[in-house]
Amino acid sequence: MKKLHLIVLLLTVTFAFAQHGRRDGNRIGISGGISNLSMFTSNFNTSPESGWIGGFAVRGNYYNDWSAVFGMQFTESNFSVPTTNFVAQQQQVKYTLSGVQVRFLFSYNIVKDHVSIDFGPVLQVNGALKTQDKYKTNIINGTALTVEDIKDITKINGNLYLGTSAGGKRVRAVIFYQYGLNNIMNNLNKKADLIVKNNGRDFKGHVGIISGQLLFNL
Repeated sequence: MKKLHLIVLLLTVTFAFAQHGRRDGNRIGISGGISNLSMFTSNFNTSPESGWIGGFAVRGNYYNDWSAVFGMQFTESNFSVPTTNFVAQQQQVKYTLSGVQVRFLFSYNIVKDHVSIDFGPVLQVNGALKTQDKYKTNIINGTALTVEDIKDITKINGNLYLGTSAGGKRVRAVIFYQYGLNNIMNNLNKKADLIVKNNGRDFKGHVGIISGQLLFNL
């Protein structure tokens, strides 16, 4: 993941300065804000939790009212599941999903330099799910799975992005939604013992991330 960070950073900075030098409405932006992640799965109950997301992007004029956006975002998003500990106490356990997202978006300018609609694909590279160690032996309600069992999710995923931004040339508010196109839990299906503990069912899950950010154009 570190190599991916470095490659994308170098490409983005190079492209950004080249575009900025043209002074034709292209923008280099830095953004940050909050996220709310939902894990859509029928295997067990989940609840969305808040997190953060931020990064940078290059917006370049493309054709008439269309622009293209290339960017990189870092995210630490959360969701929780109901569990039972070894003394039969109910505990809501929070999972953290950390990763980096590389996105290439098409943007339609409803009001030039002020309001746009953005959409396109996002490549997400993430690590395993993280929880506090004290919960790792808890049992996920409705299954025989421990909290530790479901951490090793799929590491490379694709999302679909739809968002809007509004404001001035320098500062904008951004709201967007991402939906995971692939089964982010598919990696768990490689372990037959986990399927048995999951009531004999395959693991299926898709992420949904909604975010609000402030974008500062340089």
